[in-house]
Amino acid sequence: MKLKDKISLSNIFTGVLVIFVLAMLFSPDFKGLVTQNLMKVGLFQPDVPNGSSEEMAAGISANENNEEILFKDPAGYVIELSDQKGKVVFINFWATWCPPCIAEMPSINKLYSELKDNDKVVFMMVDVDNNRGKSEKFMEKRDFDLPVYTPASSIPSSYMSGAIPTTLVLNKYGKVVFKHEGMGDFSNNEFKEFLTKLTAE
Repeated sequence: MKLKDKISLSNIFTGVLVIFVLAMLFSPDFKGLVTQNLMKVGLFQPDVPNGSSEEMAAGISANENNEEILFKDPAGYVIELSDQKGKVVFINFWATWCPPCIAEMPSINKLYSELKDNDKVVFMMVDVDNNRGKSEKFMEKRDFDLPVYTPASSIPSSYMSGAIPTTLVLNKYGKVVFKHEGMGDFSNNEFKEFLTKLTAE
């Protein structure tokens, strides 16, 4: 049998499929890129709350059990989450090895670039591995200018039950009014308008 008889379209397709599956299994960056492209066609849109001002004022308290939630900011200083009251806080729990985190990061970076000059909105990209050096290199390599935070206390399960990425939005009263587990496209206008509306309420 000649070599060209052995090489059929189905063999080529099978080979490409095997390479694709292996890349999806062993390369978080490749898997992130694939899911990123799925996001561009409209998948993984977060459900944006559209309630009244009163409903937006309600939510999960940041300090229900009188336990302060602490983070280290980009400069390494410990901050209390309750000190952010008066501002809308966008918190994303993520890790550098997490493909869905990698996939959604460009959309968060786009949102951040559009709102970073709004002093009523705070972005906190919380590296759950607590490895600031690695997470900052991750941001630098991809030209993201998102602020990296690390946990400095335990995180309540009402905030993050272990799934990453998990994204929260706290209103000006320190209440969680949005929670999304799994990746999402946060660059859409609806989500941006949701954050902007919260700053005005």
